[in-house]
Amino acid sequence: MSGPSSTSLPEWEIAFAPTTAEQTQALGAALGAVLSAGDLVVLSGELGAGKTTFTQGLGQGLGVRPGIISPTFVLVRIHPNLVHGPRPGGPDLVHVDAYRLSGPGEVADLDLENWADTAVTVVEWGRGLVDDLSDSRLDIEMRRPSAPPAAAGPTLDFDTEDDDEPRLVLIRAFGPRWAGRPAVHWPAVERVETGEIGPGGAGVGVSTPLRPAQPPGDSARTQGVSPQPPADAAGDAR
Repeated sequence: MSGPSSTSLPEWEIAFAPTTAEQTQALGAALGAVLSAGDLVVLSGELGAGKTTFTQGLGQGLGVRPGIISPTFVLVRIHPNLVHGPRPGGPDLVHVDAYRLSGPGEVADLDLENWADTAVTVVEWGRGLVDDLSDSRLDIEMRRPSAPPAAAGPTLDFDTEDDDEPRLVLIRAFGPRWAGRPAVHWPAVERVETGEIGPGGAGVGVSTPLRPAQPPGDSARTQGVSPQPPADAAGDAR
């Protein structure tokens, strides 16, 4: 299956400027409540941008087992739907971290198509790697406008995370699944004019202010699948 290319125009887009981890999770929960089996969500953003925090919110909205952490070293984690949760009988959440994957071939080795039609698949660092997994996707870019310019290559520094600082969350919908904008009950989080954001979100830089929207009238890695995170695992809001 071939999905929309990275140069395709989105069906719709919306952007928010959350200032706390709670707001970031609330955005994810609102979106998760309208996701269905077969949906693909691709998360992009620098380290510490809040991708896993957002995914925790998605899990709340989907009604899956809590305890979502970054699946960095176990590349795929499956979070099952809770029978007695808010969406009994809903889809499971397949959480993938593609940070250490070098290309679509290594993604194919994960056999994500086994869950593609029965679960919601969320892929961190997945832009350009999982386009063939579905003919539709939500591309979500997260960034910290106050962060220093990115270095030439990614660096692993998990000590600079600050969940309660401003974020930009840009949601773009591609493909026939999203031809109609869903009725999402978004939380009271400041919206941003998407016209102020360049292609791929690049228009919001270090010193560029976020303009509020007008109110509406190593090659070494461990591959594997874990059905649930370790009981004592701490959250990694990447």
